Amino acid sequence: MSASPALVNTAGMRTSVSVPDDTFEEAERLARRMKKSRSELFSHALEEYVALHAPDNVMDSMNQVCVEIDTETDTFGSAAARRTLERVEW
Repeated sequence: MSASPALVNTAGMRTSVSVPDDTFEEAERLARRMKKSRSELFSHALEEYVALHAPDNVMDSMNQVCVEIDTETDTFGSAAARRTLERVEW
């Protein structure tokens, strides 16, 4: 027995949004190309948007990058930056 389409994706909140017709049509084409449902496409897009714009997530990402890269002081770079800043009229 197959599940009804309305019962397949019940893990999340259902909502209704209005989007411009051209955006909707582009999303439809992209969903077909990606072999995803429109709901999956919109959900993934919203997850990415929230992750990109949530201040805590941005700060966490920046902190993680700092942990992963070499954060030792670059003495040459620091000296060059200092000389440059000393020549700039504030």
